[in-house]
Amino acid sequence: MPDTPTPDGTGLPEAAEAYDPTARTVPSRSKQRASYDHTTVHSILDTAYLCHLGFVRDGAPVVLPTLFARVGQRLYVHGSTGSRPLRETGAADPGLAVCLTVTHVDGLVLARSAFHHSMNYRSVVVHGIARTVTDPEERRTALDAIVDQVVPGRSKDSRPADAKELAATAVIRLDLDEVSAKIRTGGPNDDPADLSLPHWAGVVPLTPGYAAPVPSDDLDPAIQVPDYLTAL
Repeated sequence: MPDTPTPDGTGLPEAAEAYDPTARTVPSRSKQRASYDHTTVHSILDTAYLCHLGFVRDGAPVVLPTLFARVGQRLYVHGSTGSRPLRETGAADPGLAVCLTVTHVDGLVLARSAFHHSMNYRSVVVHGIARTVTDPEERRTALDAIVDQVVPGRSKDSRPADAKELAATAVIRLDLDEVSAKIRTGGPNDDPADLSLPHWAGVVPLTPGYAAPVPSDDLDPAIQVPDYLTAL
């Protein structure tokens, strides 16, 4: 039976204030850094370009970097129809068990001791069953969202995929159900005995940045850089 439409278009219930912790989403270390708040989780996902999709193939773990996008309470990943993991999501019920991760590195944490060096980061881990998207409208929505994940507004300023391209493209979805975020902030956690050591300690912040857009060599000179791109 098809999902009943909801305001976000996913067919799933509205998000609760927080995801329920599970045995797989509660970290074994630094539990105080974990968060299940859906606003925190969504903000980390929505500001990322790349995810890593992990699964088991022929008894061995495989992790693939790929583009993705969030629409409501679902994540969408696309790839070639010839891609083995994407084929396997539709090969059997209930689909393919996966683990999807997203990470932002916000700073390099330099401590006085080698042991306490670290990074400030924001990450999300999602466990679940990935399934192939077959509904044409949902596929279009997912593909537009993936393009807009790279640059918001880009899907409306590019030619949509034609029938041949759509036939060569597979889309899988992963429901946001078993989810957690983990965040580290602040400076180094040096041992009291090391505080007098003559070594610099602190944080080197890392921030994303954009250089000026470089036009394609074959671009019509009359076509100007669009506003949504200069806004970056």
